Amino acid sequence: MNTLDFLSIASAVCPDRTAVSFEGSHISFMELDERSRRLGGAFRRLGMEPGDKVAILQVGTPQFIESYFGTAMAGGVFVPLNFRARRDELIYLINHSEAMVLLVGERYAGMAREVLPSIPWVKHIVALDDPQPGWLYYDDLFSVPDDGEPMPEIEDDDVTLLVYTSGTSGRPKVVPLSHDNIASYMADNVQPADPDVAETNLLCVPLYHVAGIQGSLAAVYGGRTIALLRQFDADDWLSTVQQERVNRSMLVPTMLKRIIDSPDFSRYDLSSMRVLTYGAAPMPFEVIKKAIDLMPGVRFINAFGQTETAATVTALGPEDHDLSGPPEQREKNLKRLAGSIGHPLPGVQMAVLDEQGQPLPPGEVGEIVVRGGQVMKGYWKDAQKTAQAIDAQGWLHTSDMGWRDQEDYFYLAGRGDDMIIRAGENISPEEVEQVLHSHPDIEEAAIIGVPDPDWGQETLAVVVLKSGVQTTAEQITDYCRQRLASFKCPKSVVFVDTLPRNPMGKVVRRVLRDQYGAAPVS
Repeated sequence: MNTLDFLSIASAVCPDRTAVSFEGSHISFMELDERSRRLGGAFRRLGMEPGDKVAILQVGTPQFIESYFGTAMAGGVFVPLNFRARRDELIYLINHSEAMVLLVGERYAGMAREVLPSIPWVKHIVALDDPQPGWLYYDDLFSVPDDGEPMPEIEDDDVTLLVYTSGTSGRPKVVPLSHDNIASYMADNVQPADPDVAETNLLCVPLYHVAGIQGSLAAVYGGRTIALLRQFDADDWLSTVQQERVNRSMLVPTMLKRIIDSPDFSRYDLSSMRVLTYGAAPMPFEVIKKAIDLMPGVRFINAFGQTETAATVTALGPEDHDLSGPPEQREKNLKRLAGSIGHPLPGVQMAVLDEQGQPLPPGEVGEIVVRGGQVMKGYWKDAQKTAQAIDAQGWLHTSDMGWRDQEDYFYLAGRGDDMIIRAGENISPEEVEQVLHSHPDIEEAAIIGVPDPDWGQETLAVVVLKSGVQTTAEQITDYCRQRLASFKCPKSVVFVDTLPRNPMGKVVRRVLRDQYGAAPVS
C-alpha cells in the first residue's frame, strides 16, 4: 500500500464527507482527491520527473495537504520546511534537499526572494496565497482539469517524504520516509475509512514535524475530518473544539499546559472530545494529572517515536491514565504516568541494549533500539550517520537511554546524546555553538539543555569571552536571534573562565549540566 491509496479509498468510501475544515471553508474527500490530481498534473507539466523534490514553506493550511498528495501523484518527494528557519538555515535545507519546486506562503515571500539567488536547484517558485511578481501562482495550477493521464508507477518502498530533524553534528539530518514506512503504521494502528464512522481530528502541531505529517495522513487513511489551525493558540484550539465538535487531537506538552491553564478553559464545551494524544517531549507529571482531572471523559495516550520511525512506536494507553481504580492499580498507573512511554505498538520490535549491543534484562538501563516496517532505511546522503544509527541486525539506535519493566513497559532515563528537546522541537547544541563561535567577542562556548516548566527544556549558553572584551548576555542572545530560528536561541547565558574538557579536548557537557542544569532558567 502507498499513501495515495489512503486518499483514493477515503474519496470512494466517504466522498462527500469534509476532509479539511479551515477558517470557515470545507473541502470534501472527493474535492481533495480531484485537486490533488490537478496539482500533480501541473507539477508534471512543469517538468517534474519521479523522484524530483517539492519543498513547501508555509504554516498549516489545506495547501499543505493538497501539495503532499499532488507531489506524490507526480511521483515526487515532498519536503516540508521549518517555517521558523532563518536565511542561512533555509538555504541549506533547500539546497541539501535538491528541491526543484518551492511553494511559499505570503508570510515568507520576502525571505524566499532573499534566498532565491542562492538556491540554484529551484526551477519554479510558487506563491501560495497571493500572486507575486515573477512567480507562478498556486491557484492557477488548478486551471487545467485532470486529463486522466496515468500517474507514474509508484512502488511501496519509494521515498515520499524528506523530513529534516536536528542532530548532534551541527546540521540537521534528513530522514527519507517511504510510502511503506507510513503505511506500516496505519495498517496496524488506524481504523480505515468507514462510511458509518465520522470523526473530526483537530490538527495544530506543525506540518513540517513528523507528528503533523503522521496526524494528517492518519486522518485521511481513517476518513476523518481534519480541523486545521494555521498555528497553535490555546483559545483557538478551545473554540475550534467547541465549534467543530472535535473528537480527537494531538498536542505537545507545552500546548496541553497552555490549554488547561487558560483562564477561559471552563467557558468552552469540550464534551465532544474523546481522545487526546500527547508526545514529542517529556510530559510534566503535574500537567497530565491536572488534564486528567479537568477532562474526565477524555482518553489520553502518550505517544513516543522519532522522525526516523515515521513517528509513533510506543504508546501509554488510556487504561494507564485511569486514576480511579483500586489503590494498587492507581499507584502503578501514577508511576507509569511519571515516566513510562508505554508498550511497543503492533509491528514494532524494541529492546534495551548495553554498550556491547547485548540485550539487557528488565530493570537495567541501556540504549533503546527499534526495528520494524516503520523504521527508515537510512539518512539521505549520509552513509556515515546511517552506519552509526542502524546496526547489522537492523536495530535503529535511538540515542535514548531507558529501561523496561517486567510487563514490557518502557521508561526513559535520559538522552544518550546531548539533544535538547524544547516543546517537541529538537535543538542541536553544535548548531547553536557554531553561531556562538562566530561572535567576534566569544572565545568558546557550549550549549546545554536545562529544565523549563513551560517548554520542557530551554537552551543555556556557557560562554568564555575573549580576553579584554565585555559583552552582555542580551547582546549574545540578540546575535543568535538574527541567525537562528527563535526556539533554538539561548534563553540565558552564563559567563565562565574555562570550559571543562576531556583528555581529547572535547567539552564535557555532563559537567556543565551538573553545575548549571539542575534548576529552570530564569
